Amino acid sequence: MRAFVQGHWQLIILTVIVFALWRTPALIPLKILIVFLHEMSHAIAILLTGGDILDFSIDQNQGGAVWSRGGNRFASLTAGYLGSLLIGVGLLIAAMRTNADRLIMAGLGCAMLLITLLYIRTPFAVLFTVAVGSSMLLLAWKFGHAVNDLALRVIGLSSMFYVPYDIISDTILRSQLRSDARMLAEEFGGTTMMWGVIWLVISIAVIGLCLRYGLGKHSNLPLPWSQSTT
Repeated sequence: MRAFVQGHWQLIILTVIVFALWRTPALIPLKILIVFLHEMSHAIAILLTGGDILDFSIDQNQGGAVWSRGGNRFASLTAGYLGSLLIGVGLLIAAMRTNADRLIMAGLGCAMLLITLLYIRTPFAVLFTVAVGSSMLLLAWKFGHAVNDLALRVIGLSSMFYVPYDIISDTILRSQLRSDARMLAEEFGGTTMMWGVIWLVISIAVIGLCLRYGLGKHSNLPLPWSQSTT
């Protein structure tokens, strides 16, 4: 445990800060971005299974929806939570284990702008995705590896850890909501809570595997004062 703390103390502090500020207005843009990643996961599953996206929306109340035609309903309904979980894990591991942070940030920004161009029509969603997507491109263009690495860690951690919290809130504590799990139960059987518990177990297992095998022995960014000059 001591070795883990020493090797990942920055990540631990970052997680504590995000959770401490989660219910404050300061993180509302980040939370809406996580909703975007959730809806993007639905959209990717629909397109990969032969469907078409008719509309894609997010709102200022941290809600979102994707309207589609065709595609595999089981895959698309399951992809929201589990897809955004995998996106979060992927962004976090890529930030810590590669030097492609600026390229990844630019790719994420381009993806947001492309989805906006193709599918988003509501004013708030257009303004938000254009602003955030453009900011990501600016971040990748004007700022260095460390800044982009930190930003990807924040996005990845938030998307990864928000999934089990959201599953518990939407499918177990408030199973009456018309959530992805509710629609899955209506169309494929079972109950909202059953699908929520299945997704919760999967998400906790994936997060555990990420923490166990994905972080490596050391994830701390070098501090400016720790680098000597010669």
